[in-house]
Amino acid sequence: MKVKCFDEEHENDLSDAVNAFIENKKIIDIKFSNACFKSENEQIFCFSALVIYEE
Repeated sequence: MKVKCFDEEHENDLSDAVNAFIENKKIIDIKFSNACFKSENEQIFCFSALVIYEE
């Protein structure tokens, strides 16, 4: 069993990265998380996924 972490600023970028990675792999589970915070006058988003898989 192995894991791979993904972290992107946009949910579509996260989807693209995860979909490309999981192609031709046996997926055990995928965990998703998101966070948002404000830095000065900018709102920053973080979309993360943890893919648990077997090769």
